[in-house]
Amino acid sequence: MAGRRPALAVAARCLADHLNADPADYAGPALPCPTCRGSARYAGRPAKTFTTALGPLTLTRAYYHCAACQQGFCPRDQALGLDGSTLSPAVQRMLGTAAALASFAESTELLAALAGIAVDPKQVERTAEALGQAMAADEAQYVVPAPASEIAPTLYLGLDGTGVPMRKADLAGRPGKQPDGSAKTREVKLCTIWSAEGRDAAGVPVRDAGSVSYSAAIESAATRDTDPVGSPFAQRVEREAVRRGFDRARRQGVLGDGAPWIWNLASEAFPRALQIVDRFHAKGHLSDVAKALYGAPNELGDAWATARHAELDAGQLHAVVAALVQQYRSRRAPTKREALRKCIGYLWSNRRRMRYPTFRRQGLCTSTAVVEAGCKVAIGTRLKRAGMHWSVRGANAIIALRCCKLSGRFEDFWERRAERHRAS
Repeated sequence: MAGRRPALAVAARCLADHLNADPADYAGPALPCPTCRGSARYAGRPAKTFTTALGPLTLTRAYYHCAACQQGFCPRDQALGLDGSTLSPAVQRMLGTAAALASFAESTELLAALAGIAVDPKQVERTAEALGQAMAADEAQYVVPAPASEIAPTLYLGLDGTGVPMRKADLAGRPGKQPDGSAKTREVKLCTIWSAEGRDAAGVPVRDAGSVSYSAAIESAATRDTDPVGSPFAQRVEREAVRRGFDRARRQGVLGDGAPWIWNLASEAFPRALQIVDRFHAKGHLSDVAKALYGAPNELGDAWATARHAELDAGQLHAVVAALVQQYRSRRAPTKREALRKCIGYLWSNRRRMRYPTFRRQGLCTSTAVVEAGCKVAIGTRLKRAGMHWSVRGANAIIALRCCKLSGRFEDFWERRAERHRAS
């Protein structure tokens, strides 16, 4: 480390001397203003210090100022990708990687420890959010269909939501689950696509390594019949489906926890796809009923739930509903009857999505474990840590940054960004 610091400093000085000795960025006494297209006049060569992968770098650059809009610019800054920031593109890439994985304060520590670069947490936050917003715009703009050769025979699309703690300003007027009816969180809706061609020793489908991609945001999934286009989240799901070739896969499965918005979106966007309720969510509903009926812990309740689970696995949904109806008729407590009523409605409305023996024979996934893990990995691990409270704008930026990184699209984003920069 002691040897690296002076070596990088020497390299920084050499690069600065090379660039400062080159006056080619002077393009005459006037240039068109990029802001208002007026005439920007040459106003000297001011110095500015940038943070680069080599360390601090002080450059003198030709500066042009527009009297009409009172804006200025340096052609060299634009050519080197330094315009609008004191951080070089390489440092921004490092910062984006760190901020996708760790808090802003931890990112500052990582940059200092691993690269010897000093960037304060507030600058990390501003830069990471700007990158995330750019990645969100890039995600919406670039939808390149997957080559047919890369589309697995069976693809799964999982949809879920998870709450993220928000600042009070972004919760005003929103109902929630607090005792006073207020909210502490906003829901992030997540789309996950993966393949599972492999099998474990028991023949259960296993997620293929590197096949998972994520796309998520705090945005609405509600679409009215009169809307000319789908909801913002529905459009996000369709973009991800095109990117992964989900709509062209031989078999398509949509998995969810049974929430109506999931099936409404799936039926509208992917009418050919099989709809499957996560088996463990269905069992969870039955276990909750057992607790409501018998209390917890209770051996009688556990035995009752275990029997219902076995019937569900065997495809005996009528037997499960019959057992619930029998309990409903014999109970008089309103809370117990309500728990039973809700569970019966949940099971019956999703009965076609709970044909688990058929799904197993077809070699299909019946668990949303990948989606549940996605909520934790893509969202919870980064945005739901102690003391964190987000704005919608900030949360969506970091979610976009993290999904881009976890989905293996980080390098693609930087390549497209470089191409746009060269074109401009």
